[in-house]
Amino acid sequence: MAIVLVVLIVFVIIVLVRSVRIIPQARAGVVERLGKYQRTLNPGLTILIPFVDRLLPLLDLREQVVSFPPQPVITEDNLVVSIDTVVYFQVTDPRAATYEIANYIQAVEQLTTTTLRNVVGGLNLEEALTSRDQINGQLRGVLDEATGRWGIRVSRVELKAIDPPHSIQDSMEKQMRAERDRRAAILTAEGTKQSAILTAEGQRQASILAAEGDAKAAILRADGEAQAIQKVFDAIHKGNPDQKLLAYQYLQTLPKLAEGSSNKLWIIPSEVGEALKGIGNALGGTNPDSAVAGLFDEVGAKTSEP
Repeated sequence: MAIVLVVLIVFVIIVLVRSVRIIPQARAGVVERLGKYQRTLNPGLTILIPFVDRLLPLLDLREQVVSFPPQPVITEDNLVVSIDTVVYFQVTDPRAATYEIANYIQAVEQLTTTTLRNVVGGLNLEEALTSRDQINGQLRGVLDEATGRWGIRVSRVELKAIDPPHSIQDSMEKQMRAERDRRAAILTAEGTKQSAILTAEGQRQASILAAEGDAKAAILRADGEAQAIQKVFDAIHKGNPDQKLLAYQYLQTLPKLAEGSSNKLWIIPSEVGEALKGIGNALGGTNPDSAVAGLFDEVGAKTSEP
């Protein structure tokens, strides 16, 4: 009797364990009743009929990221490139993902490879390397349309790497180095040109400023000399000098003509005789000839000085 009771208790425990199911968040479960689809379980607590209902493995409803191994693809110009792809997808219909496709991850991989070869096969190598966004968009459109009936939504497809053959990589590197060298030479030439232009412009402005400064200095000197002459002229006229004073000042200026080592020849104007006569008369009968001789002696002494 005790054995029967123990067996009954064990049976009840097994029934309870098989009847009560807890579905975690972001998971979904498909329930089959006697081998036929019965319902889809949402997150939470649920009760199943033991030995009648069967819960299939839970499906992950979160967005999944699958990276596929590199695939060889032939471009339009008959070059084999290796392309790595990453697919972002999400299960939206657990029933379709369970019954419409046997292995949806493998199906997505194969469909991605086929679509990638079709898309890249119509492009040359340069277009394939520079048109990633276009390739991604075409792949996503084809995959999303094909996987919709499987209860899967493809949100994004990314080309992780596009590796051309090693020989092509060497040629591309040489081309890139040549292009960089060309750009560097152009930038250097542009810099030299701009530097020469700025230097020439600076020299031109400096020359203009120097010329303007010289012109202003000359004008100021001329104005100063003019003002000095005008002042001297005004002073002379205000003093009302007579002929004797003018003659004396004239004679005082003559020795200065001999100053300097380069004055070897100088000419005495004819007015000197008249001036000497006037001075001689003013001094009380001094002989003009002796005055002229004294003047020449003084001038000669100045010119003989080292």
